[in-house]
Amino acid sequence: MLERARQLSERLRFDPAKAGLGWWLAAINVSIVLVVVGGISFSAIGMLRDLADQQGKARVQLAGAMAREDLRRLGEDAVTAAHVLADRPTLQRLVTEENPETLELFLRRFCQTEAISACAVFQGSALLAQAGETLPWNEIVTASAEQGESFLAAPTGTPSAVVGAGASFGEGKAARVYIVRDLDAQLARTLGQHVGLPIRLINYRSFAAAPVDAFTALHSSGLADGHSAVQRITALGLYASSVPVFASTGEAIALIETRLPAAAIDQAAGHLARRLQVTALVLAILAVLAGIMLGQMVAAPVRALTAAAVRLGQGDFSTSIPPGGAAEVGTLARTMEDMRANLVDLTGTLRRREAEAQAVLSGIVEGVYAVDKNRTIRYLNPQAARLLNIDTDGAIGQFCGDVLKPGDVNGRRPCDFDCPILQARTGGRAQSVERLQTSPGAARTTVIASSPMVDGLQVQVIRDETELEAVRRARDTVLANISHEFRTPLAAQLASIGLLRDGLTTLPVEQRAELVMSLERGTLRLTQLIDNLLESTRIESGQLSIRHQSVALAEVLEDLRGLIGSLLVLRGQNLEVSLPPDLPHIDGDATRLTQVFVNLVANASKFAPEGSVIRVGASAADGRIVAWVDDEGPGVPAAASTSIFERFRRSPHEEPEAGGLGLGLWIVKSIIDRHGGTIAAERTPENRTRFTITLPAEVAA
Repeated sequence: MLERARQLSERLRFDPAKAGLGWWLAAINVSIVLVVVGGISFSAIGMLRDLADQQGKARVQLAGAMAREDLRRLGEDAVTAAHVLADRPTLQRLVTEENPETLELFLRRFCQTEAISACAVFQGSALLAQAGETLPWNEIVTASAEQGESFLAAPTGTPSAVVGAGASFGEGKAARVYIVRDLDAQLARTLGQHVGLPIRLINYRSFAAAPVDAFTALHSSGLADGHSAVQRITALGLYASSVPVFASTGEAIALIETRLPAAAIDQAAGHLARRLQVTALVLAILAVLAGIMLGQMVAAPVRALTAAAVRLGQGDFSTSIPPGGAAEVGTLARTMEDMRANLVDLTGTLRRREAEAQAVLSGIVEGVYAVDKNRTIRYLNPQAARLLNIDTDGAIGQFCGDVLKPGDVNGRRPCDFDCPILQARTGGRAQSVERLQTSPGAARTTVIASSPMVDGLQVQVIRDETELEAVRRARDTVLANISHEFRTPLAAQLASIGLLRDGLTTLPVEQRAELVMSLERGTLRLTQLIDNLLESTRIESGQLSIRHQSVALAEVLEDLRGLIGSLLVLRGQNLEVSLPPDLPHIDGDATRLTQVFVNLVANASKFAPEGSVIRVGASAADGRIVAWVDDEGPGVPAAASTSIFERFRRSPHEEPEAGGLGLGLWIVKSIIDRHGGTIAAERTPENRTRFTITLPAEVAA
């Protein structure tokens, strides 16, 4: 018996792996329909109940607002009635005659209406007569004085609040008549008939002294809000609203309570909810039947495709894909057939590409390695392995910083704050220079360029620049030595100047002046050579930067006079500047442009005869500034007009004084090129040597 029960249980047990596609489609469709229909029904019923709840609250809130508006109109009617009574000649005569009995009879006839509960006449502060209910008129007079013609009050000792109005009359307006209407149950019934819901008018004083009940929280919320409050009181089966009534002074006078039985709202909402549930159930049954039929139709051709896909997955590319089924299934079958053919071609292509990539990576000079998102090395070509002095298999799977071993910077490893791999992930590409400790006691200078991550891998190219770095250091050493060698004769010349200073009383004046001028000229020349040499170093290392600013050429030439004036005086030369008054500004670096003109004018002064004129001018054309420097020197041969701007290239003519290093014009051309301009040398028709500079003019904003 137990064995038979166990077998039956195994047969009934559901195994998802053995269920067919048709049953899965049917089950999914049923589940989706049930979830959707159930969710829509639940949501719709909730929305219906919320809508009904909002409607009930809106009805009682609107009724309360209408009742408060009716009270406002009662106040306006009281003002009208007070003015009508005050304008009656009979009232004015009776007040003058001071006959209280007759005056009271007159007031009683006037006040015997549904809209008036009591009225009174005052002469100054004295009550002359009253009719209707007996009220604490002194509090009413005070309320009228505080609020104006129309007033609201909650007098002490009265069960209800009042609304009323006052009007002055007589000579000097000394007399005043008051009309009052009780906010009592009768008025509440009248207001309820008008708004269509039961109304209660609650005296604020009575509410404040009453014990807590089911409406206390509602009225407290209405008073706190200042306009109204509404809620459903489930325990009483009511919708209720509370609308506070305030005097113009801000004093709470009364509360308008409106009620609506919740059963009327709930009954309508329940009827709609039941109809919605029945409709949802019918639609769910129909959808389930349609889902079962659709699942069986779709499943048959998909089973055939599944069998073919299994054979393809096992590497049997000769398997044909069976067509048939719905349009999408047929398209899938054709696509799988195309995929099968493409797989055959792609497999061969991938094998060829893999061989080509391995050949390229093995043949290039630079080292190449790839890392994953955790910067773990996944590939390393032989060049990188030789550069890093490691075994390829031993590097795979290790953190790249542990393999490369970059030297610490200020006690910190670059991997933690300046890694090109991380920079490339945010900036697209990155490059850094690092010193790698490839072996104990030895470091290699490398440039590592990193590309962005692609398909989970990031490729880096590492180039060994140890030898190039050594060449650069040797060059810097040579430059430093040259500078030192230049400054040694400079110091000697300055020492000679000191000696001359000591022998000023023994040498003739002419000899002393000539010797001093010669020494100063030599000193200035050596200093200029040193400056040009250092500037060439900055240019070659890429440290020459150009600032873009608005530069007036006149200011540049004014600075030129201050810097080169002493040299021109020593050679007895004059500097003539010719600039048009409307010359546009230049888009460039004022300091670097001053350096350009200083070099050109100093060069002109060196080659031009003593006592000659050096001319500087400029003009504007087609958005560019064309400036020139003319001298009366021997000029530059046509064959050397371009080569003189090369580094360490000297003039083919014999120089009138100690030769330079051939850096001045090279520096000038480098600065002009970085400004986006040009420079050229030529002979003018006047047989002058002219250097012409073309620079971009500033674009007007």
